[in-house]
Amino acid sequence: MRYTVVEAPIGGLLLLSDGASLTGLYLESQDGRLEPDGLWVRDDSSLKAAVEQLAAYFAGDLRRFDVPLAPRGTEFQRRVWDALRAIPFGTTVSYAELARRIGMPRAARAVGLAVGRNPIAIIIPCHRVVGSDGGLTGYAGGLALKSWLLDHERMADRLPTLPG
Repeated sequence: MRYTVVEAPIGGLLLLSDGASLTGLYLESQDGRLEPDGLWVRDDSSLKAAVEQLAAYFAGDLRRFDVPLAPRGTEFQRRVWDALRAIPFGTTVSYAELARRIGMPRAARAVGLAVGRNPIAIIIPCHRVVGSDGGLTGYAGGLALKSWLLDHERMADRLPTLPG
C-alpha cells in the first residue's frame, strides 16, 4: 500500500494508492480512519496528480476529478459510488433519488449504507447526498464538515472558471 498525507482547509487527508490508482481518501476527522503501518510505503510521487487536483478543488478551480480510482467494494457499492460521481458539482440529491438513479428505487436504505462505506471521500462525493427533506444526514467526517464542503462547492460554482 502506498500513501501520502496532505493538509487541506478541512484538515489532514490520508490518500492511499495501489501504485496506479487511488484506493482511499480518508479525512482526519473521520470515524474509523486508517493509519499508516509498517507495511505501507510513503510515496508522494505516485499520488501527485490526486494531491494537485485536491488543491485545485479546494482553491475553487476544479469541478470534476479525473484521477484513476480503484475503490474496493461489492458490485452494488461500486454502482452506488459510480452514481455519486455523476452528481454535478455544487448540487445535492437524496438517498431515494440516488437509489432511483441506479435502478433500485426501493433500496434507499441499502444505498445509504453503501454511501457510508465510500472509501474515497470528496473525489467520490458522498457529501452531496442529503435526506429526502434536503437536510444534512450522516457524514464520516461529521455534519459540520459536510456542510463546509457543500458551501464550498456552492461558492466556487459562483466564481468564473479559468480559461484553458
